[in-house]
Amino acid sequence: MQGRFKRDGSAPAEPEPHGGAGPNTGSSSPQHAQNPGPAPSGDGGGPGRPGVSAAPTPAPPVKPPSGATGPGSRVALRNWRISTRLVSLLALPVVAATSLGALRISDSMTDIQQLDNMKLLTDMTKQATELATALQDERDQTAGPLSHGGKATDYEVKGYEEKTDRARDNFINSSEEVDSASRNGNLQGVRETVVGLATELDNLDKIRKTAYQSKGNSTQTVDAYHRLITQLLDLSQDMAEATSNPEMIQRTRALAAFSSAKEFASVQRAVIAAALPDNNTTTGNLSDNDRLYADSALESEKSDLAIFRNIYGDQGAEELIQPIEDGNATIDAADKYAERALANSNGLKSLDKRSYKDWVDDSSTKIEQMKKIEHTLLEDMEQKARELRSASEREAIISGALILLVLGVSLVGAFVIARSMIRSLRRLQETANKVAQDRLPELVKQLSESDPQDVDTSVESVGVHSRDEIGQVAAAFDDVHREAVRLAAEQALLRGNVNAMFTNLSRRSQGLIQRQLSLISELESREADPDQLSSLFKLDHLATRMRRNGENLLVLAGEEPGRRWTRPVPLVDVLRAAASEVEQYERIELSSVPTTEVAGRVVNDLVHLLAELLENATSFSSPQTKVKVTGHALPDGRVLIEIHDTGIGLSPEDLAAINERLASPPTVDVSVSRRCVWTSWWRPRSRSCRTTPASR
Repeated sequence: MQGRFKRDGSAPAEPEPHGGAGPNTGSSSPQHAQNPGPAPSGDGGGPGRPGVSAAPTPAPPVKPPSGATGPGSRVALRNWRISTRLVSLLALPVVAATSLGALRISDSMTDIQQLDNMKLLTDMTKQATELATALQDERDQTAGPLSHGGKATDYEVKGYEEKTDRARDNFINSSEEVDSASRNGNLQGVRETVVGLATELDNLDKIRKTAYQSKGNSTQTVDAYHRLITQLLDLSQDMAEATSNPEMIQRTRALAAFSSAKEFASVQRAVIAAALPDNNTTTGNLSDNDRLYADSALESEKSDLAIFRNIYGDQGAEELIQPIEDGNATIDAADKYAERALANSNGLKSLDKRSYKDWVDDSSTKIEQMKKIEHTLLEDMEQKARELRSASEREAIISGALILLVLGVSLVGAFVIARSMIRSLRRLQETANKVAQDRLPELVKQLSESDPQDVDTSVESVGVHSRDEIGQVAAAFDDVHREAVRLAAEQALLRGNVNAMFTNLSRRSQGLIQRQLSLISELESREADPDQLSSLFKLDHLATRMRRNGENLLVLAGEEPGRRWTRPVPLVDVLRAAASEVEQYERIELSSVPTTEVAGRVVNDLVHLLAELLENATSFSSPQTKVKVTGHALPDGRVLIEIHDTGIGLSPEDLAAINERLASPPTVDVSVSRRCVWTSWWRPRSRSCRTTPASR
C-alpha cells in the first residue's frame, strides 16, 4: 500500500508531493470526532469534561455489629475454657485406656501373630528335621555298600534314597505355607532361606551320582551331605528370630545346638562306616584326611552338647541326654571305639576287626536315642507355643473388654461436654464460611462498583457470645470482619481517588494535545517547504501517538475517552485511522477490506484496539518487511480482520496466555499499563471485532 495514513483516518489514492506524506488539513475522520462542547484549555480537563476535578472523600464509618447479647453466667457450660473442656473430654478415656493396657493388647496381638508364625515354623522345622534325618540315614547307611563297590540301584541303597525323596517332597510342600505367610510381610527372611534351600536340594542327585566313588576320600561325599543337613538345621535359628518370647528363643537355640550335635555324631558314623570292610576278617583303612574330618566332628559334637547344656539348663539337659550318656553299654562301646579309631593314624587298625554293618548297628543306637530327644524338644516347643498363644488371647480379650467398658462410660460423659462445644464451633464455622465466601466478596464488589458511601458496611455478628475461647475467637472474628470491611472501603475510596487523578491528568493532557494537533495542522496547511513539511508530519504523528497514550490512561482509570463518533464509518477508514497512530505507518498495507461500515459508538474503541495491535506488529518485525491487514466478511454478518507480519512470533504457550487474558481480562495493575493496555480496552467495548489465534 502506497501513501501516508493520516491521523484523521483518510488516505489519498496517490503519494503526497515532496516525496513525503502529510495529513489533510480538514478532519472529518473518526479520529477527530469530538463531542460538542467548548474548546479545552491548557490546564483544564479533556474534551467533553472541561475542568473536571475528582476530590477525595472520607471513608464511611463501619457500623458496629447488631444483635449482641450477654455471655450469660460464668459457670455455664458454654463459658468453660477450651483447655478445661478438652481435659474433661480426653482425660478419662486416655487414663482409662492407659491404665487398662491398650499397649498390652497390641503387644498381645503381636505375640499371637508371632506364635502363629512360630507354630508354622515349628511344623516346617519338623519336616526339615525329618528330611535331615533321612539324609543322615542315606549318607551313613549307604557309606559302607557304596565304598565297597555297591551301586546306587542296589535295593539297600535305593530304599534309603526313596525315603529321602519322600521327606524332601514333604518339606517342599510345607514350605508353601511359609510362602503364603510371607506375602503379608511376615517371615520374609525365612522364605528367602527356604527358597535357597530348595535350590540346594536340587543338587542332591548330583551328590548321589558321585557318592563314595573316591577311594580313601569319603569326606567329599560326607561333607556334601553335611552342608545340606546344616542348612536344614539352621531353620531353627530362623524360628528364634520369628518370636520375641525369651523362653521360646531359648528352646529354639537349644534345639539348634542339639540337632547340630546329632549331625556331628552322624558324620562320625558315616566316615568310619566308609573306612571299615564288609567282613570281620580284615581291618579297615581310614585315611588321614577322613580321620581328621571325623575327629573334628567328634570335638564339635562335644562342644554342641556343652552349648545345649548351657542354654537348656544343666538340670533339664542332664535329664534329657541321660539315655545317651549313662547306663547304655552299646552307646558307651561305640563312643570308645570312635575315639580310639580317630585318635591317631593307626587307631582303626589297632582295634578289633569288624565290619561296617556292625559299626553302623552299634553307632545307630546312640543316634536313635538322639532322634527321640530331638523329637521331645520339638514337641515341647509346640506345646509351649500353644500355651503362650492361649494366654495371650485370654489376656487380650480381658484387657479389651475392660477398655471397651471404660471407654463406653467415658464417651457418654464426653458426648455431653463435646455437644456444647460443637454447637458454638459449628456456628462460628458456618458464619466464617459465609463471610469468606459470600458476604465479604459481595461487599468488596459493591464497593468497587459504586460509591462507598452508598454501600451498607454494617457487619453482622457471628452470634457466639460466651466467655470461653470460642466466644473470644468469635469476637475476634467480628473485629477482623469489621476491619476487613473498613479496609475494603478505604481501598475502594483510594482507587476512586487515584482514578480521579488519572482522569484529571489525562484530560488535561488530552486538551493540550488536541490544541497542539490543531496548531500543527494549521502549520502544515501553510508550509510549502518539503523538508519542513516532513518534520511537521513527524511532529503531527508523535502528537497523535501521545493522544493515544493519554487515552490509555483514561482506559486504565475506567473512563471513556473523550472522542466520539456518532455516524457509521467505513471499515477501511477505521483501519486507516488505526494505522495513522502507529510510528511505522508506512510499513502497513491494506488489502481486501470489505465495504462494511462500523457502528459509530464503537469506532474510536476499535481504532484504538487496532492501533495497539498494529503497533505490536511493526515493533516486533523487521523494519524492511510489510505488515499486511486483510478483512473478510463472514456468513453471519461479522467481519474477520487479520494482521500478518513476519516478526518473531509467539510460542503456543504465550499465545494461549494472551487469549486467556482476552477471555478473562485481569485486574488493572502495572503489568497491564506496561504491556496490555489493549486488553483493558477490549474488555468493555470492542465486541464487534474478532481475531483468530493465528493472528496478532
